Order: sequence, then structure tokens, then C-alpha cells
Amino acid sequence: MAANKVFRSGPIALGTTLTQNLLNPPTAAGGVNAGSSAAYIIIRHLRIVNKTTSAVTFSLFLGATGANAAGTEVIGQATSVGANSAYDYYGALRLDAADFLVGGAGQAAALSMVIEGEIGIA
Repeated sequence: MAANKVFRSGPIALGTTLTQNLLNPPTAAGGVNAGSSAAYIIIRHLRIVNKTTSAVTFSLFLGATGANAAGTEVIGQATSVGANSAYDYYGALRLDAADFLVGGAGQAAALSMVIEGEIGIA
């Protein structure tokens, strides 16, 4: 039987800096003689909502904290979200403790993001 817990992150306002840290699993530390293990996250659904009357782009990357190196684009690369509309991602994207979901939008205060998924111990 799986012991993962369902979680929700956000709503998170996407800024115009494409290196904004958006999501990262926690580490598990402490205790005595039981070892420690980090958590992992499985993103099942990600929704980005545009609250403006103009189309706005977003880009999300998977990599190190505050980094968006070429080749790490993971969900959307200058993907346009229509005016008063939304973009939905469905999948099973796993993030381990060293993985950061980073990114941003083409316009400040225009897009907000909600992430739904599972969190478990690696």
C-alpha cells in the first residue's frame, strides 16, 4: 500500500524572473539511529491561470535552485496562456530533493499557478 500523501502547492504568483524557485521537495533529517531520507514529489496536475485580458507566456524548468539552463525546459517554453484562460498539465513528473521547479511569466502579476500531486519518502 502506498504511503504517499496528496498535497497542493499554491496558488503561486509567477514573477517575470524565469529563475524563481517554485517547488522543491523537503529533506528529512534528525532522529537517532534511524537514518534519514529525503522526500520526493510527483506532480500530477499543474494549472496556470491568466487573469488578464491579454495573452501571457510562461516557462518552467527542472534543475538546480535558481537556474534555468538550456535543455532543462520541462513544462512550457514561452508557452502562451490566452486572456482570461488557463493551461493544464497532467502527468507524473517526479522531483527529488535536489530538483527544483523554477520559472516565471512574461508579465508580472498576470499568471498564478497551482500544483497538485503526491509527496512521499524516498
